[in-house]
Parts: sequence; C-alpha cells; structure tokens
Amino acid sequence: MVALCRRPLSEANAFATATATYWLEVFPHVKRELGVWRRQAERIGNRRLSRLALDTQTHERGNLEGAAVFALLAPRGCRGKVVRAAVAFQALYDFLDTLAELPVEDPVANGRLLHLALLDALDPGATPSGGYLDGCGFSRHEEGYVEALITTCRGALAALPGYAHVAAPALEAATMMVEYQSLNHVTASGGPESMRRWGRSIVPARSGLLWWEAAAGAASSLGVFALLAAAASPRLDPHLAEATAEAYFPWVGALHVLLDSLVDLERDLGSGDHSLVSHYSSSAHAAERLGALAAEAAGRLRALGPGHGLILSAMAGFYLARPAATGTFAAPAARRIVAELGPWTAPAMAILKARRLAGAASRKSSSGLSTCLNRTVK
Repeated sequence: MVALCRRPLSEANAFATATATYWLEVFPHVKRELGVWRRQAERIGNRRLSRLALDTQTHERGNLEGAAVFALLAPRGCRGKVVRAAVAFQALYDFLDTLAELPVEDPVANGRLLHLALLDALDPGATPSGGYLDGCGFSRHEEGYVEALITTCRGALAALPGYAHVAAPALEAATMMVEYQSLNHVTASGGPESMRRWGRSIVPARSGLLWWEAAAGAASSLGVFALLAAAASPRLDPHLAEATAEAYFPWVGALHVLLDSLVDLERDLGSGDHSLVSHYSSSAHAAERLGALAAEAAGRLRALGPGHGLILSAMAGFYLARPAATGTFAAPAARRIVAELGPWTAPAMAILKARRLAGAASRKSSSGLSTCLNRTVK
C-alpha cells in the first residue's frame, strides 16, 4: 500500500514544483521578454506593420508563454537564455504566419520566403538572407522587427552550451515548418492537393499516421523548444537530442497542432480557413485518432523524463480549457485525450480556465474604465 501511494504523491510534488518554478523563476523572464517585443513592435515605422505585430503578440500570447514553459527543463542558470530564444522564435513564427495571411499574388512563394526567417533564426553561424517581406509588399528597411527577433534568437542560442548538438534536428524541424506554411494558406483558398501530397511524403514508415496528422506534426514548434531546452545542458548526450526530435515529430507536434485545429474548428469553417481536423470522417473518428496520438506521445516522452510529460499535460490543458473544447465535435476527443494523458491534464485545465477567466474580467474592467474616461474627456 505504501509503495502504491508513493507514486501519486511523487507526481503531485512534481506538478506542484513545476507550477511554482514556472511562476516564480520562469515567468519573470517571460514578462520581461514580452515587454521588450511590445516596445519593439511599437517602434515599427510602418503603422500597418506595427499594428499587425502588436495584434499578433496580443492574440498569440498563450503561444509565447507556452514556448517559455520548456525552460523548466533547462538548468536554472540557463533558463533565461532558453526563454529569450523560445519567445523570440515563437513571436517570429506567429508574426510570419500573420503576414502569410495577407492577400498576395503568389501565396506559396510568399509563405516560403517569409518563413525562411525561421531557418536564419536557428543558425547562428549563417548570414541572414533578408528580404523576407518582399512578397508582402513591404520594403527591406521595414524588416527591423523581424531582424531583431532573428538576432535575439541567434544570440541566445549561441550562449547555450549544447546547441551544436541540436542545431541539425532543430533546423530540420524548422524546414518542415517552412514547407507546411508555404502550403497552408493555399489549402485554405481551395487547393488542398499540394498539401495532401506533401503530407503523405513525410508520414514516417510504419507510423500508421494519416497525411494531415503528419502535416500537423511538421507545423508544430514544440520540437524546436524541447531541443533548445536540451541544449542548455553542457553535457548533452547526442542520443538524447535524437530521441527528443523523434518524440516531438511527429507525435507531440501532431497532437499540439490538431488540438489547436480542434478548438478552432467552427471559426475555421466559418472563415474558410484550412481545418486539419475537418479531414476526420466524424467526431468519433477524431476522438479515436487524437486519443491514439495522445497515448503515443505520452509514451515516447516518458523516456525523456517526467518534465516533458508535465509540459504535454499543460499544453493539452491550454487548448482543452477553452469553451470550444466542450462543443459537440470536440468534446469526445477532449475526454479521450484527458484519459490518455493521465491525472495532471485536468488540474492544468482548471488553472488555465481560472487564469483565462481572470484575464477576461481584467480586460472587461479595463475596457469599462477606458470607456468611462473617454466619455469624461468628451
């Protein structure tokens, strides 16, 4: 009986310790980096580009905080460097995705050109190519924000003692992200065949994955962040880097992006954007496949250490805490995923729901105060 009780207590302690460490040690770094990039976006000379950068930071703040969670896996002295690299890389990815949605003559070429910035951000030894925004109609002297994100990420990576051991798989992951993003918006406008062919070409042998599941795994940035955290160790085992890359692509990455698609299903269908989960034949089919992905992802992460499993639960909780996860299509998949990932997904959901509600109340209060002040001034 004592032996049976120890494991739940140990897991509870790990969850509590990770939560406390994030808020006390990691989040202050996150808050500082978010402030840096907000000020940088405000200084963009082109007001339209500035507003796009600021809106992206606001709408995708959860992505930025989620990227920084991987600093929990790093030695304490390197956590700030991991946060800086992860936040810069994710802010860059989100901003490029925003720009890729702008109407242009050749969305495939534009998406690829934009997202080449991701490769430059992960290669401290290379000369950045520049011209990322040419396809969007912005001039090169308006690329300062993108260049600052790239430079900051490269500088933080160069300071990580083990980055040389993870550079190759990190760049490989980013290359797949570039390819996915070059095709994604074409798919949204009614041309899915190129994405389908590409997705089939990257399905790992004997994985049993469907083409859109492999494509989802390729789109995720989580594998990059896991590798950055591993690079914080001065004695990184190269085999660990390989195991990390293989766990995150396609398994963890596929679950990550498909969860995002799951909670955005109604919005995507309403706006005409490409929805990965819409390729499932039914809600039951989605639940079966996402449950299987969750089980496989959790199993592969066990070999990497308990911290990865806690982050997986937090990631799933981030999406499943949203009201859309209780919808008719999403709810069966949500229940299956929670069951497969174990006991800490539900507490993570509760924490994230409480934070989201508190944030909504704060924004409502601020909006009311702003309205009141505006009326007073008038």
